[in-house]
Amino acid sequence: MQIPRNTFRDALAAGRPQIGLWVGLADANAAEALAATGFDWLLFDGEHAPNDPRSVLAQLRAAAPYPVHPVVRPVQADVALVKQYLDIGAQTLLLPMIDTPEQAALMVRAMRYAPAGIRGMGAALARASRWNQVDDYIAQADAQMCLLVQAETVQAMQQLPAIAAVPGVDGVFFGPADLSASMGYRGQPGHPEVQRALLDGIATVRAAGKAPGVLAADPALAQQYLDAGALFVAVGVDTTLLVRAATALCRRFKPPDAAAAPASRAGAATSAY
Repeated sequence: MQIPRNTFRDALAAGRPQIGLWVGLADANAAEALAATGFDWLLFDGEHAPNDPRSVLAQLRAAAPYPVHPVVRPVQADVALVKQYLDIGAQTLLLPMIDTPEQAALMVRAMRYAPAGIRGMGAALARASRWNQVDDYIAQADAQMCLLVQAETVQAMQQLPAIAAVPGVDGVFFGPADLSASMGYRGQPGHPEVQRALLDGIATVRAAGKAPGVLAADPALAQQYLDAGALFVAVGVDTTLLVRAATALCRRFKPPDAAAAPASRAGAATSAY
């Protein structure tokens, strides 16, 4: 059995933009349904969605038969968590809150076996190796890993050239919401200063020969980032798509005030328990 090739990483290295969707419903059925919709990648979120390695494992399995690449975001950039997510079969990780090149370099090592890194040995127990059925998994694994780090603070933006230059970092993802808060514009990711920082950041990462990425549910903003050189762009969030579609459908048949009334009554009833 051959190790799966990381086609997402290969596409980024070749400069081919990859369009993705954020997945926060933490459900294997939702993951499988979305895996068949045509996106290049799906982000299974463990930072702000109620995911852990076991629930992510179910979603990795659900998406596996489809031509879409799973990207996993743990709750934090932690060596032990990196080991767990790689062992359950993730090949691409998006690690949040990387503020310094030293933090980025540690995550590079966490994704590689010794002597190049510090990833713990244990492939015989791991889905990643198909329980030792992948030919020479230990020797091949490092070459298929893809590390994306998140720059989400003023400190990270100040350190961006050094972070992007770390060998083994494949891409840098910008979090507009956290960055805007760090810059003093909380809740204003579209503020001109935030947008200037994002576009400058995209240029900096491309100049380092790495892939810039961003989440933008606004189609115009997403296209702006792609035009500026972003290579992996998430253009929507599953929870938002579901709520907006359901709300629009409801309002087609019920005016907003009528639609809201049952919710108010339900809330009052619930509060009595």
